[in-house]
Parts: sequence; C-alpha cells; structure tokens
Amino acid sequence: MGERHFRPWIAVLLLALVGCSSGSIQEDVSRPEASSALPAADSGVLADIARSITAEHGEDHSAFHLLDGSQEGLQWRLALIDSATTSLDIQTYLWYPDFSGRLVLERAVHAANRGVKVRMIVDDLLLHGLDQMVVNLVLHPNIEFRIFNPWGDRESLLSRAREALARLERLNTRMHDKLLIADGRAAIVGGRNIGDHYFGISEVYNFHDTDLLGFGYIGLEANDMFDRFWNGEWVLPAERLKTEPDSKKATIAWTRMQAVSEIAPELASISRKPQDWTAEFDQLVPDLRVGRSELVYDEADAEQIKQNVASSMFNFFKLAEEELLIMNAYIIPSQPALNFMQSLTDRGVEVKVLTNSLASHDVPAVNSHYEPWRDDFINAGVALYELRSDPAIKAELVDVPPADSAFTGLHSKTAVVDRRYVFVGSMNLDPRSANINTEMGAFVESPELAEDLARVIERNMEGQNAWQVKLNKKGKPYWVNSDETVTKQPARDGMQRVMNEIFKVGPADQY
Repeated sequence: MGERHFRPWIAVLLLALVGCSSGSIQEDVSRPEASSALPAADSGVLADIARSITAEHGEDHSAFHLLDGSQEGLQWRLALIDSATTSLDIQTYLWYPDFSGRLVLERAVHAANRGVKVRMIVDDLLLHGLDQMVVNLVLHPNIEFRIFNPWGDRESLLSRAREALARLERLNTRMHDKLLIADGRAAIVGGRNIGDHYFGISEVYNFHDTDLLGFGYIGLEANDMFDRFWNGEWVLPAERLKTEPDSKKATIAWTRMQAVSEIAPELASISRKPQDWTAEFDQLVPDLRVGRSELVYDEADAEQIKQNVASSMFNFFKLAEEELLIMNAYIIPSQPALNFMQSLTDRGVEVKVLTNSLASHDVPAVNSHYEPWRDDFINAGVALYELRSDPAIKAELVDVPPADSAFTGLHSKTAVVDRRYVFVGSMNLDPRSANINTEMGAFVESPELAEDLARVIERNMEGQNAWQVKLNKKGKPYWVNSDETVTKQPARDGMQRVMNEIFKVGPADQY
C-alpha cells in the first residue's frame, strides 16, 4: 500500500523500538508565540553557492538540479542535512520508521548535536504509538517538533478510529507537502515522503519519483512557507502531548538507531555517517540550471484549507502554446478537466500524459476511478502513457543495491510547458489533492531545467518503460509497449484486478 493508506504494522514495528505511548492532548496549555526561521546562514558551502548565484544572476534567481533517481533523492537530502550550519527545517506527510526514515532522523539529530536548530512538521497519519519518541526528541535543546492536525485521543487505534468518525471532515484533511530546507540557502521540494519505498531500498516495491534541489531565492521562499505552517493553528507542538519525556529511553533508542543503521545491508549503497560534501557540491555547481521560481502552497487557515495549488496548476497548463508534458502518479480527472485538455489540443498544443498503469499502481482505488476516463483522454487528443511495473529504469534509477523490488510504481508529480516552464511538487491530479489535502510545488521558468525534465518524462514514456494506451476502431483501449500489445489493462496478478473492481463502488472524491 502507498502513501494514502495507514499501515498499522509500521506502528507496531516502532513500538518495539521506542516503547508504547499513551495519553492524549493537553488542552489547558497555551500556544507558543509565533516564531520565524533563522536568517539565512552567512557561512558554509550552501551559503557560498547561494551567494554566487545571487551575485551573477540577481536576488530573485535560484539554481536547480533535478533529482531523478532514488539514490540521489536520499543522498542529496543527507548532503543538505550534513552541510547545514545554522538551521534545518523538514516538513513531510509520511515519515516511516524504516531504514531510510531512521537514517534521515539520525542525521538530523547529528546536525542538532553540532548546534544546528532543527524544526520538524510531520502529519499525524503515521505517528500513532510514537508519542514517546516525539517527546523524547524535543528533550534536545536544538530540536522542535510539531504535528499537523493531530488526533486528540491517542490511546489506541480503536480510539483513533472512533475519533475519526466523530471528526471525519477535519481529520480527513492531511498535510501532503514535502519540504527540506537547510540554512535558508537550499531546499528540496517534490513528491518523496521519507521512507524506503521512496529511496529505492524496499524489497516489496519502490517508486520512481522526482524532486527539485534548489539554491538561492528558493530557500527564502521555502522559509516563508514553512513558517506559515509552523505558526498555524493546524499544528500542535510536541510539548502539548501528555506523554512524559524519558531521557533514559531516549538514550537507548538513539544508541539502537545508530547501531541498526551501521549494519543494515539495505543501506549498503548509502553514506551512513555525516560527512563533508564539499567535493560533491563543487562537482554539481557547474551543471545547475538557473531560473526564477515561485513556490505555491495551500494555506492552512484557522478553520479551513485555502486551496491555491490546483488553480495554479491549470493556470500553468494554460501557458502551453506548443507542448504540455505531464507525469503524475495519481490521476482522477473531471469533465471540466477533460474539456480543458480538449481546448489545448484544439489550438494545436501537443499534450502527453504519463501516469500509473494498474500493474504499477500501489493504490488500486485510484485506478478504479481513473479507468473510465482513458478513452476520454485519447479522444481529447491526449497521448496517454502508463508506467510498466517492470520498466527498464528500475535497475538503474529506482532500485538501490542490494534491493531488487517486486515492482516499480510511479510517484512523481511534474509537468513541463513549452520546454520553458517546469512544475515539481506534491500535487496529484485527483480530488483529494485539489479539494482536501494541503499541497505545494515549485513553478520555475528555466529552459535548461525544462529540457532536463522533458527528457526524463519522454524517457519514461518510451516502450521499455511504459505502455502507450490507444483506441481500436471500436473505441476500446489497448496497450502497446516495446515488447507486446495487449487488449486487457496490464496487472500484476488477478487479485489486483479484483480489487480494481471492488473499489469502483467507493467515492472517487476521497482519492
């Protein structure tokens, strides 16, 4: 199961590591005063890179590198964490307590140990049973932790389910954003959560995902976004949890975490200890793509979410005069969206869309509600592609040795307009992203970056990586790749087909 589904066994796994938590929220504690990100760092490799960009191109410019592979997605996160000198801010939807999740947390604690101020905002979806770990983290004088839209009753999964039914509309809203900022000088935005599936080290399945690493002005934009969430009423400081911190348990958990990371074969290809990344940054800088960015995000106002990203996405698509390339993992369109695509192709815009096939899907319910729209896409003039579960990119870009996962899924949320404009973010093209969750993304004007992303999308559309969906003379879909043509939608097994049918009776607007 993917990022949309709570997996109780994960909580059980971590409970064994950090101990069971109980209790609920302290209601009689006032909110802390609003606080802001530290000023951008004056020294360090990240400050040096950002200043050189500003000096050459202007204060409103950034320089970017596309993170295409699983391993570099993790490595550059570690590089930013290890290179931070003053501040580190991490905001994420899911933070799994698996090998890569523990490794990222470990490196953040190392940063705090050397004096970096660390702030974390994590959605409460996977935090059940982890209150002890959270309150133990904030024993550290340089670590602050806040939870987005927390459950009030934290005793058990059953009590959580009861509360979810009582407060369904509120608790159904989740923070889907992903953001990492170091020193106010560099940031990573995109689709990846923090966990093994997103960094290529799971044996079950791994995602092909896309992030954007940026230096310069993008860091200041990201600080503003983070502060807006940090001070918002939808987040709860860890100090409001009733669980008492336990320094002895914190020490034991910290020692155990380091020991596991040190010997885990799953991390064999990953740098496991903090290091100096200056040489890697020096090698990266000449290939950075310069451009202007705008970071757009949904705002968690006091009582509701102000949805900004969905409308911005379609305004972005409207810019297309010649070509629109979309790579998006979860697509459930509407008739107005299809009419919009038709309007683009009617005026000569070439539109290509890559999404998951049923075979590559981790969320069959999304495919259940996407499936009826395939012919509408094609009839609207869209060239439609679906990722194979066994793409050629799996060995080189998705799985990280020694992992050899059972299948590959698509998780990217990207688009390119006219080889000039780029979007990389967290937003899926479905009702949940448009109307329920908070989302974010970077819109960048940079022809060089646009060419980079266009090459990635078109590579992924090639027959060794994807199926092209076409219609026969009777208007029925069939699938073509470099190896075969089939008339039945590709699936990994019969159970996947059964689940696809079952989920058709569910509400499309919840996915």
